Order: sequence, then C-alpha cells, then structure tokens
Amino acid sequence: MLDLEHKFARLGGDVAVTEGTQIAGYASLFGATDQGGDVVEKGAYAASLQRLSASGGRVKMLWQHDPAQPIGVWDDVHEDARGLYVKGRILAEVERGREAVALLAAGAIDGLSIGYRTLQATRDGKGQRLLAELDLWEVSLVTFPMLPEARVAAKGDAVADALAETWSSMAQIFEDARRSMAGR
Repeated sequence: MLDLEHKFARLGGDVAVTEGTQIAGYASLFGATDQGGDVVEKGAYAASLQRLSASGGRVKMLWQHDPAQPIGVWDDVHEDARGLYVKGRILAEVERGREAVALLAAGAIDGLSIGYRTLQATRDGKGQRLLAELDLWEVSLVTFPMLPEARVAAKGDAVADALAETWSSMAQIFEDARRSMAGR
C-alpha cells in the first residue's frame, strides 16, 4: 500500500468492545518507545487528521493491514494529551467483522496498528526515531502489536450476546436453506 509504515499498539484497559461491535481506545501513545525504537511525538497526527476532515475522508478500519479487508468504520479519530484516540464500530455484517468480534472476545486478538507515511522525523542520540508528522491512512486490528503499553479489554457479556445473536441468525439462514433444498 504505497510504502506505508505500520506502528502497532496493544489495545489497553482504556479500550473496550461494547454492544458487541463498538471499540474505543488508543491506537498510538505519545512519548512511548515501541519495539522498533520509534517514538510518536504529540501533534504528529494533527495535520493529517485535519486534511482528512477537510476532504471528507476517513481513517480506514482494516483487518491486519489488508486494504481488501475493511472490517468497520472509525467514527472518531483524534489526538488528545495521551495519544491517538479511536472509536468505531466493527461491522458484524462482514465475515471478517464477525471473526474480529469473536477473536476479540476470546482474547486471541488484542492489538491495534496504524498504517502511515512518515512526513517528518529525526533521530535522537539514543538511536530512536522521533516521529513529528505522520500521514495517517488506517488503523487495523492485528495479532502482533509493537507497542505493549495498551491492551484490549472486552466487555464479555455484550460481545457474547452479539455473537450469540449472529450465530443464531446464521443458523436460521442455514436451516431455511436446508429446508428449501429438501423440498425440491
């Protein structure tokens, strides 16, 4: 995807899956050194978010950085004093969305990762890359994050209810199809 870089973050206690499909938390934390030695500086996303807003664009929600697999929408993406806050909805109507909800509920997936292009960065004396301006393209749900400071906290009852409803609907569809085929 156009030489995009990726920065991973574990979803944290500030991240929750609610009402089965809603997710919110921090995709990036300012001042935290990730496993690649990068540090995102406060304000790094501001210009990119402003450009997206002015053009009517949105940061995409993808599955494992695959542009062919959008799994939902980010309704709110903004910087605050702590980092890049995201809030959105995983679409259970999409196969990968249903899978993502199930994997989050089970704790098998607990990471977020940003896809971006570096516009301004410097190196400090410790070998770290200080990212001052980033062009943010997407935030993905991923298996292996690089920033361990944040983790997912799924609200099990809401996720379980949503999964039960989804599986019940699917079972009914299959049963209807079976009956239709048997009646031929």
